[in-house]
Amino acid sequence: MSDYSNIPGGSLKLKGQNDKKKKKKSRSSGERTKSEIEIKLKEAQRRDRDQDVSDEEQVGSDRPKKDKSGMTEAERRFLETQRKRREQRVKELAKKTHKDRVSELNAKLDRLSEHHDMPKIGPG
Repeated sequence: MSDYSNIPGGSLKLKGQNDKKKKKKSRSSGERTKSEIEIKLKEAQRRDRDQDVSDEEQVGSDRPKKDKSGMTEAERRFLETQRKRREQRVKELAKKTHKDRVSELNAKLDRLSEHHDMPKIGPG
């Protein structure tokens, strides 16, 4: 047991690796206080307000204009199209019962070649 009594501690040192230690952060991002979050939110709102004012001053600029929600017209149309397609998919799924879906799956599996069948393993 005396052979194992003198074991150096710490991590392994590799050649060419800097011997600098990493500084630890004082707080992780999840430990922010409520007041810090509120301050950052207010700053973001102030920046948005200032940008809206500067957008209004630039008449005829090439940048897309944003409304009060902070989205451009193209973003609003995109989200509206996504919502409509999602509703359409839900309506199509609601038309079929579970029994219909199972029968469609079985029909699809029957159409597949025998290559996809599970091989028999063992006696029998």
